[in-house]
Amino acid sequence: MKFTTRDLTLIPIFTALMIVGAKVSIPLAAVPVTFQLFFAILAGLLLGARNGLTSQLLYVFMGLVGLPVFSYGGGFQYVFNPTFGYILGFAGCAFIVGALTQKISQMTFVKLTAIASVGFAFTYLFGNVYFYAIKNLYLASPIGLMDVFKIMMPYAIKDLILMLVAVSISVALLPRLRASKAIS
Repeated sequence: MKFTTRDLTLIPIFTALMIVGAKVSIPLAAVPVTFQLFFAILAGLLLGARNGLTSQLLYVFMGLVGLPVFSYGGGFQYVFNPTFGYILGFAGCAFIVGALTQKISQMTFVKLTAIASVGFAFTYLFGNVYFYAIKNLYLASPIGLMDVFKIMMPYAIKDLILMLVAVSISVALLPRLRASKAIS
């Protein structure tokens, strides 16, 4: 399947938005407050599974090759950062949300919220388990899995609110994007 000019325009825009979402952050304890999940959900909703995933994988690739696009820099060693699981989770989130969105024809706030919630849950589940594993197995800094979930609760509340904003934006934009795609 080929990428269209439209795809080649929108994918890097969402990659850039992820970089902005990482850099516009508030350092807080072990995990910075960022806007990355907001943009991952938005990428899935607006770009679909393939293009949403591609935009997120491009972001991950850029960070792993050393470009300072992650909240705390970049480089391959970032895979040993407890928060790297959330970065991988963003890619999975965009794919899942995109795949589910592509299956529905009527984009209502309720349907898109349900879809975005699946991506949200995936990101936090994957990220929290990764955080737990790195802390316990690599950093030898024991922490319980339930403690990770407790630590992440304030971030999850913030991301739930931002998820609803992403859904609101998507309810307005998706019909226009789909209509313009049918025309081109």
